[in-house]
Amino acid sequence: MVKEIEKYGIPIVHMATITTISESVGANRIVPTISIPYPTGNPDLGEKEGDLRKKMVLKALEALQTEVTEPTIFPV
Repeated sequence: MVKEIEKYGIPIVHMATITTISESVGANRIVPTISIPYPTGNPDLGEKEGDLRKKMVLKALEALQTEVTEPTIFPV
């Protein structure tokens, strides 16, 4: 589905725990996440979890603004 949306010129960021799957389905912009039950968070961090989530969203926004021609991982 990611490739189909990008065909229309809409950039997509695929945030996923298993980045190899993202690459295999053709996602061009990939942001690795934390774990399957908590992809964009870590409840063990307590109050600092919000900082982690913000960092991940900012990385995804950076990826959206980056021109890519092949699958690219944007580490957080």
